[in-house]
Amino acid sequence: MAEPPVEEFVETLRDGTRILIRPIRPDDKEKLVEGLERLSPESRYRRFLRPVKQLSERELRYLTEIDHINHFAWAAGYRDDEGEEHGVGVARYVRDLDDPCAAELAVVVADDFQGRGIGTLLIDALVEVAADHDIRRITGFMFAENDPMIRIFTRLGAATSPDSPGVLTASLTLPAANLTIDPEGADELRWVAQAAAHPSHRPCR
Repeated sequence: MAEPPVEEFVETLRDGTRILIRPIRPDDKEKLVEGLERLSPESRYRRFLRPVKQLSERELRYLTEIDHINHFAWAAGYRDDEGEEHGVGVARYVRDLDDPCAAELAVVVADDFQGRGIGTLLIDALVEVAADHDIRRITGFMFAENDPMIRIFTRLGAATSPDSPGVLTASLTLPAANLTIDPEGADELRWVAQAAAHPSHRPCR
């Protein structure tokens, strides 16, 4: 049986590129493999904070077969003239099992699409949904020289502190201020996210 169509949110970047954002799906495993191959070693290291050459089947299942409440991921991409979708980035949070009001965030953008506002768009979209899913604190880890990520978190009002040599922790209290997505777009994002969520009770109230 074919999967029902997945709703998506479309945003136009500063340069006029139309980027679609949708919840990640189990059938995105191949896209993740292709996306990792397109990343430079530096971008891989920034995303995973360690050298990564490939993803195992177990890792691919973990990254794509999710409930979209306790583990949520947005996939960003565009469609070419033939209508084929091409991925350009992913942002996700994973709820802390020991502290269900907290979650850890991670984001990656393809090298040839960096510097165009996609990281900002993905993080803002993720923060909107995290707050709607009862998350009150979100944390991200980044290298101290990762200026674009530091600027994004600083704009959102996050506090940064050293975590380990060369690595910073950014801690953000939700709901966040200074989001770039307008209220109408935020409502649409939440609707798309709710349509993807698996039935599950929310552990944080």
